[in-house]
Amino acid sequence: MFRTLLAATLLASATSVALAQAPAPQRSGTADEQKACAPDVSRHCRAVMNDGDLTVLGCLKANRAKISKKCDAVLISHGQ
Repeated sequence: MFRTLLAATLLASATSVALAQAPAPQRSGTADEQKACAPDVSRHCRAVMNDGDLTVLGCLKANRAKISKKCDAVLISHGQ
């Protein structure tokens, strides 16, 4: 019983430390990247601008043929 409790405590501690050390994911890109895509978001994705980054990204990808070359380059540089 004691071994099980000790193992569970150590596992929980290790998991907490690992999560605390994980870097925060980059969400919206740099200021220059945001500037490159802002006109396209305003033009093609205005209806979803306040629905979160992933929704806006989906909108930009759905309108890929219409977005600027600069914004397209930003998406490509992020593997999108």
